Amino acid sequence: MLRYINEKEVAQILTMPKTVELVEAALKARAEGRAIDVPRMRARSPAGTQHILQAAAPDLKMIGYKIYYSNPGKGSRYHVHLIDTDSGNLVAMIEASHLGMVRTGAASGVATRYMARADAATVGMIGAGKQAVGQLEAVCAVRKITSAKVYSRKSEKARDFCDKMSAKLGIKMEAVTSAPEAVHGVDIVNVITKASSPVLLGEWLEPGQHINAAGSNALTRRELDEAAIKRCARVVVDSRGTARNECGDLLPLIESGRLDWDALPELGELIAGHIAGRKARDEITLYESHGMGIQDIYTGHYILGIARAQGIGIDLPIGE
Repeated sequence: MLRYINEKEVAQILTMPKTVELVEAALKARAEGRAIDVPRMRARSPAGTQHILQAAAPDLKMIGYKIYYSNPGKGSRYHVHLIDTDSGNLVAMIEASHLGMVRTGAASGVATRYMARADAATVGMIGAGKQAVGQLEAVCAVRKITSAKVYSRKSEKARDFCDKMSAKLGIKMEAVTSAPEAVHGVDIVNVITKASSPVLLGEWLEPGQHINAAGSNALTRRELDEAAIKRCARVVVDSRGTARNECGDLLPLIESGRLDWDALPELGELIAGHIAGRKARDEITLYESHGMGIQDIYTGHYILGIARAQGIGIDLPIGE
């Protein structure tokens, strides 16, 4: 039987601390050769674009994919499909908009755990949309955050975000009127926008900061300018293969020969202890996040287990 789990049920099951744990395990498994991840593939049509992220987790006896279709002006629909590798049966279909937001945030949480200063306590947010919720919540899950400043081009959106997240996280939140103000004096900078031109400039950065850049997933998008990248002592990606296809932030430095796609460290390699994260307190560090199917498989497998144990979701007569 196939278990179908909807968005409301996913939100009922999934917590940020658990998702940080799952994403960390997924990235470590891949770095140690115990998991497989295929960079996102796209099929474009005049009406819209289909996106698919594939992965295999032998430790979980799961293989599968996340698929979503983007239709301009009509939004996107996301589903994770899980296949049991022993039986070959499709065992779960999980609505994955909330799942994606939480696991994307969780990846930045993992990066913060390994790259930010241990005493990091303040956050600057550039972007206040749906995805920003997961970014801030994840950072708060791995560090003792006391306050956050938020900038959005729409000031009302920033204020609403602050009200919502202050109540949820119990920290001081302040809506500010400019991106430089959001960055000034903070320990961690989260950038989560759909910008096609930089919204974070190198001249604003301060020693010791850690940056999570999670909004760009196309070579035509850029959230950080060239100067910001150059100021970073350590630049880490989730996947070299995905970054090569999607990291517009790094493209100018790749083209000028300052960086090499094949030499970029992956977050899983930090987790596995293959390379170091932060080496000095004053270093500026950067995590470039684009999303990986293996994160969806590990998260989806957990959701399926809880759903089965607690009788959540519905069974469909498919796959047997």
